[in-house]
Amino acid sequence: MGALTFIGSPFEPQAAGRDEAKRPDDDEALDAYSRVVSGVAEQLTPSVANLRVTRSGRGRTVIGGGSAVVVTADGFMLTSAHVVAHGTGARATFADGRELRSSVIGADPLSDLAVIRAEDGDLAPAELGDAELLRVGQLVVAIGNPNGFASSVTAGVVSALGRSLPTRAGAHTRIVENVIQTDAALNPGNSGGALVDGRGRVVGINTAVAGVGLGLAVPINTTTRAIIGALMTEGRFRRAYIGVAGGGRPLPPRVAGELGRNSCVEVIEVATGSPAAAAGLRAEDLVVSADGMPIERLEDLQRLTRAELIGRPIELGVIREGRLITVGLQPAELDV
Repeated sequence: MGALTFIGSPFEPQAAGRDEAKRPDDDEALDAYSRVVSGVAEQLTPSVANLRVTRSGRGRTVIGGGSAVVVTADGFMLTSAHVVAHGTGARATFADGRELRSSVIGADPLSDLAVIRAEDGDLAPAELGDAELLRVGQLVVAIGNPNGFASSVTAGVVSALGRSLPTRAGAHTRIVENVIQTDAALNPGNSGGALVDGRGRVVGINTAVAGVGLGLAVPINTTTRAIIGALMTEGRFRRAYIGVAGGGRPLPPRVAGELGRNSCVEVIEVATGSPAAAAGLRAEDLVVSADGMPIERLEDLQRLTRAELIGRPIELGVIREGRLITVGLQPAELDV
């Protein structure tokens, strides 16, 4: 009997040579995809550590797990703040078998980013990219240590951009902007690992499993680079504090016509004793501007939490009971 070549379903043998014209293209496409993923894996695996964090409490020691990404050759690594929260020590294990004691340099729970440093240098740093250049449908690769399985690699696409991730530090909450949503398989232990583009650049730090087939990553962009730099040099990231909880909403038609735009931020709650309370802001106030700059989304209001605004008076344009008024406010430093 002559040899048979199986194409497609194994239950449908077809004669050798059938669809020969299609097969090279199909194989080439598969090889191209595989080459990208395997190339990224080879490039990044030495830069991603399995992180074991020791926590003490109630008379017992608990070992937590996660991942970390090397960003400098002398031992600085990025991970998720929740991975190292309340930790008393950490050990980073690398693909070459090295296990290095590490210490937490700084953590920012409100961005879910942390910087740790291994006790030894001579590490392989990953290149940081720019998540602002990502496009929906773009190939991304997640590298981490899910469920304790070191150096696991999964691939997928960017499912959505511009997602929001609520974070909390004590009584304070914040929305992390422009979170990356991906369908690359993520599991417990992936947090703190690298989300990488097809050229091997880290564009996000995996932070949460949102559900079956959903993963989220804090983006590497201008905002988070500033946070990372501050954590590396100062061990903390300073934020201004206003003391309002708000949400985007459409402007009333008359006001929208007068201002030439359609949206604003509604004050939902004012924290007792906060700068917003001292300034007289109230629930249901509509914030439309800050020092003359439009406030159209919650992200615009969050930009007032920049460290350079601490103690500096600003003027908010507010719609209250249908009238435009000006409210003077002086942000304080957020104590996390």
